[in-house]
Amino acid sequence: WDYGYQTTAMADRTVLVDNNTWNNTHIATVGRAMASPEKKAWDQFRKLDVDYVFVIFGGLVGYSSDDINKFLWMVRIGGGVYGDIKERDYIGEGYYRIDEKASKTMLNTLMYKLSYYRFAEIVGRDGQDRVRGTKM
Repeated sequence: WDYGYQTTAMADRTVLVDNNTWNNTHIATVGRAMASPEKKAWDQFRKLDVDYVFVIFGGLVGYSSDDINKFLWMVRIGGGVYGDIKERDYIGEGYYRIDEKASKTMLNTLMYKLSYYRFAEIVGRDGQDRVRGTKM
């Protein structure tokens, strides 16, 4: 959601959230969708008339300001409005993790699935996320 302005200007697309969105419920709705399992997320996005979901992932090139690093804030904001989102469900072994010790909830989120889609295919089975320094 940090690049809403750029997306609007460069792609000529309307965005749901940008850095000037003041409606907390609106922001929380997008956070909730990203924190949901794939089917539930797509159902939520369809209700918002979404055609595209744009995610920045830096694990392949080492870009640390990617969305998976910011994801816990989406969970927190979404959980502040929607009671079905609990931050503890996204924590694995006491930490925010994306590796094999990540929580089942985290591994099933749309954010995780979009970020790591075909990642192992590209970097190899024992490939490493270059930002978080973990094998995937």
